[in-house]
Parts: sequence; C-alpha cells; structure tokens
Amino acid sequence: MKSTVLTFVALAASANLCAAMEIIPIETDATALVYTVGDDGRLYQSYFGERLDNAAEYANLPKGKEAYLTHGMEDYFEPALHINRTATPNSSTLLLYKNHEVIDRDGYKETVITLSDPEYADVVKLHLAAFGPENVFKSWTEITNNEKQPIELEKYASSMLHLTAPGYILTQYSGEWANEANQLSQELHYGKKVVDTKLGARADMHVSPFFQLSLGDQATETEGDVLVGTLGWTGNFRYVFEVDNLGDLRVISGINPYFSSYPLAKGETFVTPEFIFTLSDKGTGAASRNLHDWARRHQVKDGEGNRMTLLNNWEATYFDFDEDKLIKLIGEAKELGVDMFLLDDGWFANKYPRHSDTQGLGDWDETADKLPNGIGRLTEEAKKQGVKFGLWIEPEMVNPKSELYENHKDWVITLPNREEYYFRNQLVLDMSNPKVQDYVFGVVDNLMTKYPDIAYFKWDCNSPITNIYSSYEGKNQEKLYVDYVRGLYKVLDRIKAKYPDLPMMLCSGGGGRTDYEGLKYFTEMWPSDNTDPIERLFIQYGYSQVFPAKVQCAHVTTWNKKAPIKFRTNVAMMGKLGFDLNLHDLSADDLAFCKQSIKEYNRLKPVILDGDQYRLVSPYEGNHTSTMFVDKEARNAVVFAFDVHPRYNEKLNNVKLQGLNPKADYTVREINRADCSADNNPKTYSGQYLMTVGLPLFTNGDLSSRIYELNRK
Repeated sequence: MKSTVLTFVALAASANLCAAMEIIPIETDATALVYTVGDDGRLYQSYFGERLDNAAEYANLPKGKEAYLTHGMEDYFEPALHINRTATPNSSTLLLYKNHEVIDRDGYKETVITLSDPEYADVVKLHLAAFGPENVFKSWTEITNNEKQPIELEKYASSMLHLTAPGYILTQYSGEWANEANQLSQELHYGKKVVDTKLGARADMHVSPFFQLSLGDQATETEGDVLVGTLGWTGNFRYVFEVDNLGDLRVISGINPYFSSYPLAKGETFVTPEFIFTLSDKGTGAASRNLHDWARRHQVKDGEGNRMTLLNNWEATYFDFDEDKLIKLIGEAKELGVDMFLLDDGWFANKYPRHSDTQGLGDWDETADKLPNGIGRLTEEAKKQGVKFGLWIEPEMVNPKSELYENHKDWVITLPNREEYYFRNQLVLDMSNPKVQDYVFGVVDNLMTKYPDIAYFKWDCNSPITNIYSSYEGKNQEKLYVDYVRGLYKVLDRIKAKYPDLPMMLCSGGGGRTDYEGLKYFTEMWPSDNTDPIERLFIQYGYSQVFPAKVQCAHVTTWNKKAPIKFRTNVAMMGKLGFDLNLHDLSADDLAFCKQSIKEYNRLKPVILDGDQYRLVSPYEGNHTSTMFVDKEARNAVVFAFDVHPRYNEKLNNVKLQGLNPKADYTVREINRADCSADNNPKTYSGQYLMTVGLPLFTNGDLSSRIYELNRK
C-alpha cells in the first residue's frame, strides 16, 4: 500500500515508543491489523495497513490509540463500551489485557484478546477473524458480567478502528423504498458523522448497512486507499465516524444503542454482531472483489452452489388468480425455460381471504375458493412440467384483519393504551416471544411437512417495527429491538437445521434486509421492488460494492415498457435472473429472445455468478454504463454495455477492460442479439490490447444494450 496508509495508525500515535508487553499481529495475505499491550497494561491499536514481510518490525511501531475505548476514563470522544451498574453509580470501565489466543478455523484464523476490569471483573473478549486469501476481517465482541449484581450495557460496539490519513471521504448508500442504494460521498472534518437506522425488524429503508471510507483522495474503481465495512445484523445498526482535534478518525460499528440498553445478570454474556471489513490500496473494485470472494466461500448459504432462474406470477396476476390460472402459468414457466415457478402473495386465508394487502396476513391456510386442492395440486403440476415450485410467505407480520390477530393480540408488537399505527396495513409479531418463534417456524415447517415438494421460499418482511411495545418483554422494553432480531435468528437456525438445502430469498419491502448475517440463512436477496431497468443499473451498482451478483435477484418485468425487452433482460442477467411478467403480453420475437437469454444465462452463470466483477463505467458517470465478469482463470469473460439516454452526436470513447491475461489472446463476439442471430465474425485481441486500448462498447442508440463474450484462445 502507499506510504500514507502504511503508517496512518503509527502517525496517529505518540512519537514516544512504549515498552510493549505483547505484540499481537492479525494478518490476512495482504493486510495487517496490529495490537500492542502497553506498559500500563492496556491494549492499543498500533497499525492497520499493508502486511510487512518481516513481522519482527511490528515491534518498531508506536503503541497507537487504545483499541476499545470505554466510558468514564480520560478519553473525550465517543466510546465503544459504556456499562451502567446497579450496585454503584460508577459507570466507568477500565480494560486491561489478560491474554490472547489464536485459533485455526476452517478457512481463517481467529484471534481472541481477553480484557478485564480490575475493579469490577467484567470481561471483554475482542474476536478478530482474518481470512487470508480474501483479505477480509471480521470483528465482534463478547461482554461478560462477572459482578455480583446485574449490569446494563448502554453502548456495546462490535468494532472500533483508529485511522489517520491526509483526509477522509465517506461514501454511503441511501434512499428510500424503490430508490435504494444511491451513492453519496462527503468529506469528514472535525466532529461526528453518524449513519444509523431505527427500524427494528430490518436494517434498511433509508440507508444501507455498509460504507466506503477513502483515506486521502477519493478512491476510484482501480486506485486509492479505501476501507469498506458492513455489519452482519438484520436490525438497527449504527456507524460513528468521529474526527478528533488531532485529525485522527475513529470508526465505531455495531448495533444502534438507541432504545437498546441491554441488562446482563451475573454470569451472563452478550455477543455483538460481526463487523465485516476489508482494506484495499487498489480502489473500490478490489475491495468489492475481496468481499464477493469471502461471501461466496464463507458466509452466504450455499454460496458456491447453483442458483435457479424463475418465473414469478406477481405482475401477471397480482392477487387475482385461481388454481387454473396458476397451472397455466406453471406451464408457461416450462415453456420459457426457467427452473422454477414462484407463487407470490395472495394464496392464503379464509375468514379474511387475501384479496389485497389489507387482510389475511398471518393466516397461512390456502384460500379455499382460489386453491380448492391446496398447494399440493400446484407442486404436482410443477413436477409434471419439470420445474420447481416456490412460495411467498411473510411469517413475521400480521394484518389486524386476521384470525391470528383476533386470537393472539398478545403476540403483536403494539402499544396497549394508544391507537395503532399501521405500516402497509400491518403490524409486526413479537419475535422476542418464544411462542411467536414457534409459530413462525411452524409456518415453514407445516408447509414443508404437508408439501415437501416446495423447493424455495420468498421470505418477505414489509414493515418496520411500529407501536414499539412488547407484552412479552414487560418492564424490559429496551431489550425489544435486540431480542427481536435474536428471535428471528433462532427461527432461522431451526429452519436451516431441519431443511439445510432449502433455498430462500431474503426480501423486505425491497432491499430492507441486505446484510450478511441474514445471508447465512438465505441464498439470495431482493435488492428493490423497483425493477425499472434504468433504476436497477444504479441499484445493482450500489449493492455490488459489497454483495456479489450471485445474491442479487434481478427480474425482467413490465416496469418501464419504453425499455426494449433486450435492455430489461440484459440488466437482469447481471444478477440472479428471474422473470415477472405475462408471457402473453410479449410478441413472438420478444418471447423468443427471452428463451434465448435464459439459455445464454445458464451457460454463462459460472462466469457471472462466481467470477470477478469489474465495474468498468459507472452509471453515475453519464449516459452509458458497463460491467464485466471474468472467471477465476481469466479464460472466459462477459461484458455488459448499456446506452441509457445518449445525447445527439455524443462523442464515444473506448472502454478499457480489466481482469484479463495481458499475454493471452481473446476472441470477442457479441451474443444474445435481439434477432437471436449469431455473431459469425468474432475478432481476436490480446489481453493487453483490451486492457490498454479497449473496445468501442457504446453507441448513440437510446435504451440499447449489448453483451460480449470473451474466450481465451
């Protein structure tokens, strides 16, 4: 890495070296995070930068800043830990080093550093996992109450990192429903920048739970020093970026402490979520590829497995369907050539049949007049047609107009003495309650027991927590936000244990649940309800900063009919491809193109879903955008090029490709043409030419797109 990053923590430290009791290097193949135990017994972060070949030289570092700063001592800025005690008004905490151990795990090394308070005996264990080839770290904290009385955790960060650089530029991804993951950058100066959410049942409705922090100048795709981080937590999160009076920056990551102080009885331990991060000196593109590789190999459910294409009925029928209509759609899925038919919302409830989003949610029996023969008739037809069958559920939610609400209002998060506020006509079930956990697990388990041929669930969660009160939590209302998410994980653990091979989509009113802890249980996620292909170019670009294409569901729909079917399909082919439209609305030529696209996509899935992604031209740069995928051997590649709304007679420049072998020759041919014709005149270029001179990928055509396949000779 550049010298500014090599020394950015060391520069933050005092020039006076302290005699160190212990040096603790935590290393990936490329990066080192080094802690030092000072002669005062405290733990300090001495270094975070390029890994040194000679580890003995870490001993030359100044001790740095205290690694996990606490409330009540001599520090003047935001702490990582704040403990309140019931037996004394003294809420200070002092952490001294006790010991550390390094554990060899499957695919990574985990370092556990134990700290404790000599006065109160509270123990804090800092866990740091280092994934060598992927250059990714995970950090989380265990806090144990060893006092005689209960304590209360007011703040309990997963991670604290100290940085020093000539400047700091924070890039966050924010928006709203159907407008997720918009890129926004700003310089950080003295003071505090907080990025957080208070949604309870989801992480995102306004801001995504990940960030990029450029150190020095703004990092580009290919150049610059950048820290990229995200929190594995399907609920309220908070990042604090605080520049102090010396120009140093601390980054604190974890659960949002807002209305979330957590009591610990004697002997109890609180485990924070995992903060996942990578440091790159080759720009944001390299950082993304680090995270993509790590996610597929170590985090995402079935991360190295296959993904199914599908046909969803939602835009073809909405709530208006019956058994006969669905059977025809299953036949259309077979005709289209996809792997699965997915039945969306509207198939359940009888006392209050699900004819809209106003009722029925919570009553998971098939609506008798819609499906007189139940889900079983549909799974039978799917098996007959040779396609899989998937089903939409939203088991954490309830409509007030439902039998579940009438019979178990105590299971609902709602205030006992105020008028209820509804988000999308629904309320949230209290996942802190073990009875509710049993019920939610039972939604999946009962369906799978009765209909074992269900091959996939789309698990939705459309509402944040409103009317914030839990009958189950009683006097401990501030536990609710945390216990809700923990209750959800308990249910998902049970599902994963009983149905380990069951793929599921993580959906939450679009991209409300886009976090890596959730993706331990789900094979993929739904980035946005907005499927307009122009908007999806931006949305998928935003999520690709942290998440691989393999987990991003992308569907061809009727949003923005001005865009040709080719443009819409090509955008969706950059993720996990699906279709959500009425085939009868397509012309014969468009239908033929969709069928061809599925065949091409299935052939290219190993490159697109498991290869390295290069964002060649950002959609934010103008009227064109391009993305490239290259397999791990640099033998095969796929390049997507899009012209959105070019200006008249606009000057078009070549686009330089990336990730190829400069000494190899590649054939380049256009594939997936609108008329389904083959490119019988492929051209050959060296990898050096393609990455140095580039190709004329763009045109002046409005809403036009092309896909190029590259094969190494």
